[in-house]
Amino acid sequence: ARYLLEQDFPGMRIGPEPTTDSFIAVMQGDMEGIIPGNALVVDPKKPFRKLNAFGNAFLNRFVCAQLPNPVLESISVIDTPGILSGEKQRISRGYDFAAVLEWFAERVDRIILLFDAHKLDISDEFSEVIKALKNHEDKMRVVLNKADQIETQQLMRVYGALMWSLGKIVNTPEVIRVYIGSFWSHPLLIPDNRKLFEAEEQDLFRDIQSLPRNAALRKLNDLIKRARLAKVHAYIISSLKKEMPSVFGKDNKKKELVNNLAEIYGRIEREHQISPGDFPNLKRMQDQLQAQDFSKFQPLKTKLLEVVDDMLAHDIAQLMVLVRQEESQRPIQMVKGGAFEGTLDKPMYDEIFYTLSPVDGKITGANAKKEMVRSKLPNSVLGKIWKLADIDKDGMLDDEEFALANHLIKVKLEGHELPNELPAHLLPPSKRKVAE
Repeated sequence: ARYLLEQDFPGMRIGPEPTTDSFIAVMQGDMEGIIPGNALVVDPKKPFRKLNAFGNAFLNRFVCAQLPNPVLESISVIDTPGILSGEKQRISRGYDFAAVLEWFAERVDRIILLFDAHKLDISDEFSEVIKALKNHEDKMRVVLNKADQIETQQLMRVYGALMWSLGKIVNTPEVIRVYIGSFWSHPLLIPDNRKLFEAEEQDLFRDIQSLPRNAALRKLNDLIKRARLAKVHAYIISSLKKEMPSVFGKDNKKKELVNNLAEIYGRIEREHQISPGDFPNLKRMQDQLQAQDFSKFQPLKTKLLEVVDDMLAHDIAQLMVLVRQEESQRPIQMVKGGAFEGTLDKPMYDEIFYTLSPVDGKITGANAKKEMVRSKLPNSVLGKIWKLADIDKDGMLDDEEFALANHLIKVKLEGHELPNELPAHLLPPSKRKVAE
């Protein structure tokens, strides 16, 4: 989240291991601050009211970090706890972690799974998490992060191991997309795969930037999923109701029906030509049915099912056309943001400038790049620095622009962030007249 925002946010955690067990919803707000979970679930302006069902054990570990940031004008980010290994840690969560993840998975546009290349660990809990994300594979993207910390040969092995592990857990006809890179702003430790990391980063950014444009289509897709699930649910409930005796032996019959729920699923699937993927989770359904009185279930209302079928066949098709038209007219929203402070140290940069074969007081982009890549910063960062430093946009740098570029590299390496536009106090003296 911090990499996308290019800014710290309240409650942020950075560490080699999961340092807290909190879900943090990072959202746009005029004032920077934190709203605790119990306040969030009663706020009608926030989309979290249904999370109340997970109880205090979860709500005590759920906060909303609000801050003014251009990125958050078009997307919100849910920062989840790191996935743990070991039975003790899993039990200590105190709430149904997988169920909470599933709740979010149903409502978000993109699910990004982060793995560290230098310590790849597919734990038991991770398998549970993936199962909780079942039926949302189309939203999933995988990032193999900190890939600059291992040599190329080892990286290939780690990538292969990750793909193999994912293939065993994620049941999709297509291979899941894995992005390889170092998704933070520090210099690359081993810069051998710089070009690969840059291309992967751009692909991931393009994917994220498409989310606001495709949000309406995603909501429509979720509506279709819910309608189909509701239809199947009606078939299941009415089947159970039909099988129940009117007077005696209700408890025994209920136990038998719950145990044979898989067979009932199969019969409904065959009779109504329904895809197995449209059925609710078998074990969870069995658990939910234990506490229900089957005799109070409603019989099948065929007229209501006809309305759902008509909606799926006609209304959705018309909505799809309208959404496509609207999306084609809407401008693409882009990720942006960042701020920093600092001062120039020009004499030192001038010495380097004159070793780079300036012609008519300027050095070429190629010569400048040779010097700039020595910082080992990612090309995406260097590209932003170039745009800020090449004030007259002539594809070359004079001594002042070169000093500015090096200064921006320096403050980036010191942990500050880059602005979208150059602050007035950093505009070189000779360029101020041009700007005025």
